Amino acid sequence: MTPPIGSYGFLSDCRTAALTGPDGAVEWWCAPRFDAAAVFNRILDRDVGGSWEIEVADAGEPERAYTGNTLVLESRWKNGSATLVARDFLAAGPAGEDDDRGIVPRGALVRLLRCERGEATVRSRVRARPDHARHAPRWREDGQAVVEEEAGLRLTATVPPRIDGDDVVITTTLQAGQTLVMVLGYTDERFEPDQGEKLLEQTLLAWDRWSDRYVYDGYGAEHVRFSAVVLRGLMHSESGGLIAAPTTSLPEWPGGERNWDYRYVWHRDAALMVLVLLRLGHDQEAGKYLRFLLDNCALEGDRLKPMLTLDGGTHVAEESLDHLAGYDDSRPVRIGNKAFEQFQIDVYGQVLDAALVFQQATGKLSPDHRAGLYEIVEAAARVWQEPDDGIWEVRDAQRHWTSSKVYAWVCLDRGIRMAELCGDDAPLERWRTERTRVHQEVLDRGYDEGADAFVQSYGAGNLDASLLRLPLLNFLPGTDPRVLATLKRVDEWLSSDGLLIHRYDPEQTNDGVNGPEGAFLMCSFDMASALVLAERPEEARRRFEELCERGGPLGLFSEEMDEDGVMLGNYPQAFTHLALIEAAMNLDVSGDKEALHSWAERNPSG
Repeated sequence: MTPPIGSYGFLSDCRTAALTGPDGAVEWWCAPRFDAAAVFNRILDRDVGGSWEIEVADAGEPERAYTGNTLVLESRWKNGSATLVARDFLAAGPAGEDDDRGIVPRGALVRLLRCERGEATVRSRVRARPDHARHAPRWREDGQAVVEEEAGLRLTATVPPRIDGDDVVITTTLQAGQTLVMVLGYTDERFEPDQGEKLLEQTLLAWDRWSDRYVYDGYGAEHVRFSAVVLRGLMHSESGGLIAAPTTSLPEWPGGERNWDYRYVWHRDAALMVLVLLRLGHDQEAGKYLRFLLDNCALEGDRLKPMLTLDGGTHVAEESLDHLAGYDDSRPVRIGNKAFEQFQIDVYGQVLDAALVFQQATGKLSPDHRAGLYEIVEAAARVWQEPDDGIWEVRDAQRHWTSSKVYAWVCLDRGIRMAELCGDDAPLERWRTERTRVHQEVLDRGYDEGADAFVQSYGAGNLDASLLRLPLLNFLPGTDPRVLATLKRVDEWLSSDGLLIHRYDPEQTNDGVNGPEGAFLMCSFDMASALVLAERPEEARRRFEELCERGGPLGLFSEEMDEDGVMLGNYPQAFTHLALIEAAMNLDVSGDKEALHSWAERNPSG
């Protein structure tokens, strides 16, 4: 049986990531970086996919928890006579004082097992299935270690591993106080098992040093702190880019076809990510992320690609892995993403919003970067009247999405404010005129009197939860009657339980993909933020706390959730954790209207 998505643990060294199931098996790992081919992929096929299993004789599933504010996962097995504790982690270390990466990958997946009581028999089986299980493994002995030649991996342990057909087996009995260390690294980064304790020490130190820079102690601080750790785990150390999630094709509905590859950098996350990093005291990471974004935001004509690879590329072909059954028989399994080819006007505003937040906080944007940003503003002024694919990346016909027009306004507004702040030469009067035109058109055509709400697209009567962000973007005050009406209608029509919010109704939207989907957790947290600005903090607080209670047992959130609290979609999801942090910060100042207004003015995204 496939474990629930929300039951998986998340490991990261800020270069790649692994997911571990509730039984302790590693079921997902891409090597050597987030968007590489998977070596372990049992989460996408229980039969064909690979895994790294651990079994403790006569013990059931372990109790699991993270060690402090780190991504070192501790699993505790117990049977009638023994207790065994495993610490699983992707090895990392702290950067030097002058290095802005903060956490540096060491290049190894480490499993360190210690018997605390009694005597425990441990069986480990490594079922590597390279290249998304498209190739059989090729193991060979290498002294006391074994090497898998397809993926370039080297496994070493305190007990010599034994090749068993396509797998590698390690079996031992540990007495109280004894330790088994297993290290799966790359052939060009050789580690030995006697380095396991040192790798654990370095990894804990790296995460602790990073977390110690955290400066927020307001409302929801515990949830904010861990969400920040998750976000750091989704940031690529070399480039600074933030992937949307470390997985591909975890379904937005069981058995459905809404299965996408999220191992790329989306501009839609930019503004919130920069704001959150700055607010939490991680200025270096905010700067590195924004530099990566701006260095790779070249326009193609007037078109701005909506996403990037970790190398800054703007194209990855999408293909289906037909040999994999998919999570819970949800097919197709996809790698790559056609969204690279889409036209999304919202990204113009997302990029400018992120840049203005950073400039307001640090003043460190270079003249060249600002010049590039003004080119994006000029392009937005030329394209905002065109139909586009929208923030949700529908695969049907383009249309005039209301949220796209709102973000065109954001782009012009932030560009104007940037030029005013920096004293740069820019066509401010023309931009102001265009900003007014966009704003008025959204009010005239985006708000539907019959629906009594801002609607998804011009001429349509259906609702869209992306418009919960209208007050968060300062497009209208949170107490504007049209905003309040939209909140009410979204809650009536896109929520069935007064908590979980669907982004839209797929049957009404005709998004080019068959089948239903779960409620969007980002939109659910956005509702809490919008309610704060609507001066309804008690309701916002209730929603926030109930949403946090529905997090996975390890505090992780996926993209979506069904009405029974089952997580759906790729996992863990960056924009869910970002929206959680934003909601907590809005709630933190909710009791002080003056402070709340000041917070919104200082931070264009929230």
